[in-house]
Amino acid sequence: MRTQVAIIGSGPSGLLLGQLLAGIGVETIILERSSREHVLGRVRAGVLEQGTVELLEEAGVAARLHAEGLPHSGISLAFDGRLHRIDLAALTGGKHVTVYGQTEVTHDLMDRREAAGLATVYEASDVALHDFDGAAPFVTYDKDGISHRIDCDFIAGCDGYHGVSRKSVPSAALKTFERQYPFGWLGVLAEVPPADHELVYANHERGFALCSMRSTHRSRYYVQCPQDDRVEAWSDDRFWDELRRRLPERTAASVTTGPSFEKSIAPLRSFVAEPMRFGRLFLVGDAAHIVPPTGAKGLNLAASDVRYLFAGLREFYVGKSQAGIEAYSQKALARVWKAVRFSWWMTTMLHRFPDTGDFGQRIQEAELDYLVHSQAASTALAENYVGLPY
Repeated sequence: MRTQVAIIGSGPSGLLLGQLLAGIGVETIILERSSREHVLGRVRAGVLEQGTVELLEEAGVAARLHAEGLPHSGISLAFDGRLHRIDLAALTGGKHVTVYGQTEVTHDLMDRREAAGLATVYEASDVALHDFDGAAPFVTYDKDGISHRIDCDFIAGCDGYHGVSRKSVPSAALKTFERQYPFGWLGVLAEVPPADHELVYANHERGFALCSMRSTHRSRYYVQCPQDDRVEAWSDDRFWDELRRRLPERTAASVTTGPSFEKSIAPLRSFVAEPMRFGRLFLVGDAAHIVPPTGAKGLNLAASDVRYLFAGLREFYVGKSQAGIEAYSQKALARVWKAVRFSWWMTTMLHRFPDTGDFGQRIQEAELDYLVHSQAASTALAENYVGLPY
C-alpha cells in the first residue's frame, strides 16, 4: 500500500489531522492498535478552547458540537468559603470555552471519516516506523496474522504518551523534561446535573476539588488524593462527602449525588519531548507532551499541534514549499511550553503540597486573593484559559 501521510493513532489528533488533510485532497491511512470501541470508551477532558472549536469547524465536524456543547464565558475559583468568578469573556474581548466531551469529538471525527470512506485500520499490532530520517519512510504492521507495509511521504505520530512513535526516535536525538506531582485526581462521572453552570476550581485545606460537567445532566467531579490511593477505597458515598467538604457551603448544597458509572485515579505530571520533528516523522499531542489537567490544555494542545502540522503539510502539497514543515517543531513547542507553564501554575496555586507547610499555604492564599482582586492578574488567567493566539 501507499499513501501520502501515514497517521499512527486514531484519537482526536490523528482523526482531526486526517480530516483536515482530506479536505485538501491529501491521502491518509490511520493505524490504531486498539479497537474502535476501546477508543470511544476512553474518558477524557471536555473543555475546548475557541481555537479548537474553530479548527473542528474547518474540518466540517462541528455541527453536533454547536448543537449540544455548552459555551462557558467564565469559571469560578473557590477559596475562603466563597466563590470568586473570573469573567473570561469580559477579560478577553468576548472569547469563551465550550464544554464538549473528548469522546464526543472523537465520535464525530470517526463518523465523518467513515462516511467519507477514508481508511482506518483498527487492532493493528506490531506497528513499526522505518526510514523516517530519509526520503522514503514506511510503516509496517500486522493484522489478522498478515504483515502489511505502507509506503508514505510523512508519518504523523498521534499515538499518545505510550505509543510507538516517540519510542521509535533514537534516544540521543530526543531531550525530555518531566515533573511528577505528589498527588493524583480521583474523578467520577455521574448522571446528575452539575453543581454550577460553570466550572468551579476549589482550593481547600483538605485538598483541591473540581466541579465540571459533560452536559446539563452529566457531571464530572474530581478531588485531590494521595498518589498511592486506590479507587477501591472510595465508595460513592465517601466521594460525595469529601467533595462537599471542599466546596463553599452554597456550592456544596447544590451538588446532586447519585451512583457513579466511571471512577478512576489519574496521576498528574508535566512532560515535554523536544524536538517534535525527526526527518519525516512528526510527534503530535500526547506523543510529545503531557500537562496536568488543571488548566484544561491536553486536548487543546493536541489540536494546536494539528493546526501547525496541517499548515505545514498544506504548504508542502499545495504551495510546494518545505518551510512550514521545517518550522513545525519550533512553532508547536513555543505554544506547548506556554501551556505547560500555565498548567503548572494552576496546579501549584490550587493544590495542597505535602512539603510546603504553613508558608506554602499562606503563599497560595495571597496568590488567590491577588488574582481575584487584580484585573491584570485575572486577565492573564483568562487569556491563557481561553487559549493564547496561534
